[in-house]
Amino acid sequence: MRDPSGTPARRRPLRRALVAVVGTLGLAAAATAVTGPSANASAPPPPSGWTQVFADDFDGAAGSGVNTAHWQYATGTSYPGGPANWGTGEVETMTSRADNVSLDGSGNLRITPRRDAAGNWTSGRIETRRTDFQPPAGGKLRVEARIQVPNVTGAAAKGYWPAFWMLGGPYRGNYWNWPAVGEIDIMENTQGLNTVWATMHCGTSPGGPCNETSGIGGSTACPGATCQAGFHTYRVDWDRSTSVEEIRFYVDGNNFHTVRANQVDATTWANATNHGYFIILNVAMGGGFPNAFGGGPDAGTQPGHSMLVDYVQVLSSGGSGTTPPPTGNRDAYGTIQAESYDAQSGVMTEATSDSGGGQNLGALANGDWVQYKGVNFGSDPARQFSARVASGAGSGVSGLVEVRLDSRTATPIGSFAVGNTGGWQSWRTIPANIASVTGTHDVYLTFTSGQPADFVNVNWFGFGH
Repeated sequence: MRDPSGTPARRRPLRRALVAVVGTLGLAAAATAVTGPSANASAPPPPSGWTQVFADDFDGAAGSGVNTAHWQYATGTSYPGGPANWGTGEVETMTSRADNVSLDGSGNLRITPRRDAAGNWTSGRIETRRTDFQPPAGGKLRVEARIQVPNVTGAAAKGYWPAFWMLGGPYRGNYWNWPAVGEIDIMENTQGLNTVWATMHCGTSPGGPCNETSGIGGSTACPGATCQAGFHTYRVDWDRSTSVEEIRFYVDGNNFHTVRANQVDATTWANATNHGYFIILNVAMGGGFPNAFGGGPDAGTQPGHSMLVDYVQVLSSGGSGTTPPPTGNRDAYGTIQAESYDAQSGVMTEATSDSGGGQNLGALANGDWVQYKGVNFGSDPARQFSARVASGAGSGVSGLVEVRLDSRTATPIGSFAVGNTGGWQSWRTIPANIASVTGTHDVYLTFTSGQPADFVNVNWFGFGH
């Protein structure tokens, strides 16, 4: 993720971009007239051996907003400080207005592109607040939604780009570490075609091990009713129980695309998968993907056709949650590898050149945090903390590495400041005094700075008496 000069490698997130060979996509020749089923009342119960860890049925009064305990609106034409036009060249402005994003009163989320009298487009984009969706160690994660894409075809559909997808949690708050942090596109559709595309993005762009900006993709026609004419269930199964980790894509239970860890090098796979993800639902207008199939929107494009989402749910199998299970009581006085966290926000991992090798946490900036469960300090109080850190931050850029106990909002028991150490892989061990600690606690490392740029990498940390 860092170039040899120590300058952060900033990569434009052209997510879900061009498909290289149109002729291999298996596009359906024509839409059928089959009428799809109506919305269900709720998400189906988990199959045997699976546990539901997140669900939203989108029940509520017509015109009401989404549940903001689950979702946040992404508005405007970019993330704050991120690439313009959401990094994809799309032309709409995302809003939280009910005419763009609301419940329909019949158990569906409704995301509707609109065009005003001046020809300007608006639409909607919502994202889960949670960024920790990943399989437990040795287990599986399933993310699925029942969706009817906008029911519009032909010239009237030019420029429509509905999607159900996921981004690596470290992207949130950084916005320049794509595609290394990973992207999993569960369902994409464009131009009113009866085709669902699924893609994994990773590595470097352009080109790289994941063929960016196209990614590692596959596609198929929607079975039965066309994608536009009816609801279909789109899902991804991320499986760590197999000898080679797999990410499998389905429509209505039919597996049409699989990405395996051994298709890329180990570092690329680890950077894309050793962290949680957040979920996104949106309808874009125009951009790289529609451009590959004729462009748009134009004067003939019809606004007002909604993507309907019956439910979204996340299931876990083979573990107790969506993050790796805690390793039990950690020894506070041993070396705690930074990448062995139990939960995180805004964090990525990368290969380290520090002695001992392995991975370090990278791209840490204001507001990021990591959690380490069950750190045992014993009865003899710990009064010191030290961490192995590196920084290639620019002139005047620095921040605090803070230690908190049992809550990431608790008062820090100690901290140290760090600025440029000579490069993102120029490591040094920095000590700090902390308030006396005994017993067993969940330890949080939090990262605080007065500006948004990345300011530190962390390889390991520990405590002393």
